[in-house]
Amino acid sequence: MKYEKELKAALEAARAAEPFILSVYNTPFEVEIKEDNSPVTKADKGADELIRATLSALFPEDGFLTEESTDNKERLNKKRIWIVDPVDGTKEFVSRNGQFTTNIALAEDKQVVVGVINAPTLGLTYYAVKGEGAYKMDKSGKVTRLSVSDRDDCLRALRSISFFNEREKAFMEKNAARFEGEPKPIGAALKFCTIAEGGAEYFIRMSGGTKEWDVAPGDLIVTEAGGVMVQPNGIPFSYNREDVYNREGYVIANKKSNLML
Repeated sequence: MKYEKELKAALEAARAAEPFILSVYNTPFEVEIKEDNSPVTKADKGADELIRATLSALFPEDGFLTEESTDNKERLNKKRIWIVDPVDGTKEFVSRNGQFTTNIALAEDKQVVVGVINAPTLGLTYYAVKGEGAYKMDKSGKVTRLSVSDRDDCLRALRSISFFNEREKAFMEKNAARFEGEPKPIGAALKFCTIAEGGAEYFIRMSGGTKEWDVAPGDLIVTEAGGVMVQPNGIPFSYNREDVYNREGYVIANKKSNLML
């Protein structure tokens, strides 16, 4: 399998960070507020260092784009970069609702080729390699191949726990006939995992607060499970951009015909 070494390394890096993240999660910790008004804890910072150390030792030529390190733009000259969010869903981490993840992706020539989403409190790891499918692995090592659902109506929608806004609420109400009940709140990158394994069919983000590390591994996992993720204009994402913000938001669906762009 192409990228077998890279996938193994990404899985190892996520597992290496998990005990540290949980050790912070299960004890009292301080919360700092960054310049962009988002929270950060020592779990974010320490896990970032652990993941970078693991990956850079194996792939010293690759670049990095991670949430908790300075982006000096050297990565823009690299063919391959690792895109990392050590604790995606810090607000959920701080509120201790368990809905946070570790996101690791490898982008090559602007496209994600390896994606890993680890959910420490759930004991589950989701991963994909471009052209090789998407999978879920539990604590026992059991691996299940993922596939999106084939629903065309009564779509089950998800929404962010912490960032559901009025535009998104109005969109859901306008298209209520397409959906089954109210959108279910879900944290961090778990939205991608839920859609990839057929537990829901739709998610829309209509604001610009997310960055590449929030979506990169999920994009590949959903796509390899048979689903689709695009910008609101219908164009797929590229990665290792100069501007790392997803300015217009994004849409995930189980199939192209359900995007409602």
